[in-house]
Amino acid sequence: MARKPEVTIDRAGEQTTVRLSGPWTAPHAQTIESLVQEIETDAETFPLTLDLSGVERLDTLGAWTLNRTRHELSGKGQVDFANATPEQKILLDEAAFRDFQGASKPRHSRMVDFLVDVGQSVAGAGRDMVGGVGFLGELISALIRVVVHPRRFRGTAVINQLEQIAYRGVPIIVLISFLVGCIVSQQGIFQLVKFGATPFVIDLIGILVLRELGVLLTSIMVAGRSGSAFTAEIGSMKMREEIDALRVMGLDPIEVLIVPRIMALVIGLPLLTFIASIAALVGGGLTTWVYGDISPDIFLNRLRAAVSLNTFLVGMIKAPFMALVIGIIATLEGLAVEGSAESLGRHVTSSVVKAIFMVIVLDGLFAMFFAAINY
Repeated sequence: MARKPEVTIDRAGEQTTVRLSGPWTAPHAQTIESLVQEIETDAETFPLTLDLSGVERLDTLGAWTLNRTRHELSGKGQVDFANATPEQKILLDEAAFRDFQGASKPRHSRMVDFLVDVGQSVAGAGRDMVGGVGFLGELISALIRVVVHPRRFRGTAVINQLEQIAYRGVPIIVLISFLVGCIVSQQGIFQLVKFGATPFVIDLIGILVLRELGVLLTSIMVAGRSGSAFTAEIGSMKMREEIDALRVMGLDPIEVLIVPRIMALVIGLPLLTFIASIAALVGGGLTTWVYGDISPDIFLNRLRAAVSLNTFLVGMIKAPFMALVIGIIATLEGLAVEGSAESLGRHVTSSVVKAIFMVIVLDGLFAMFFAAINY
């Protein structure tokens, strides 16, 4: 039995046979390299056959080296392996030499690439819209099941989500709304004082906050705070296969995980909108007092005359719909998370961006609707 790898080259006419023998393994790497160089130098006639019938042992190094030699000689003519055992064939296939140099990318027109990107974006938006409608149908079905079978209602989960969404979100929402109310009032005074119309800043701040800013700012903050949390929580459960475990246990993930979150959003967002509107009005009132010399009594009287119940209801009517959109987008993105941390981060980002975008679009649609019906 040979103790080191050997090579015998036989030439018969235009056919060359390279007979390999001995152990072609990693301990003999230096000898193997010299032998393959000998094969490459002496190979003059083709087709060439690498006969493995005498090979006692073959490991990954030997298989890769033989594949590399075959690859380099294939540019001169046909090279094949012969008499390899089934195990050796498997190893040769797994250790096949591959050229990792990527093919050059074809050049495209910038206009064509731009149109392709636009088309892909539109197609992706269409898929998201169809998926959202389908998910809304599943959500409604789960709600109907909860209504028909009240024992399935998870009140504790709803209360817990209300605490996370509404109660714990009050400080930051009040602070931001208060500051925005101050800023809008201040800038309004600076502009209206030029025309001697400083008191009209009360009309401005009242209508703007109650109809638009209160619900819009609250929805954006809830989308960034609670929407991202929903996506991260459900996405983490998806990565750890906890959602599959719920299905195996006979529980509906939508009924267990999503319905309580969306119900809490639909209840909590109008409450936060009301609190945010009050905070913005307080901020506007303090600013008009400081910069416009308008006392709180005058501010309240003017505000009562400037706004009506319709003005307040417009903002409150928008809130549940915006909550529903935020909840659907956040939970749908969470369920789309795959098995990597990169996928989780990507879907959390996508959830926040899509939710804020749809909140603004929905606000614009409501504005056109209420203007059309003169409400």
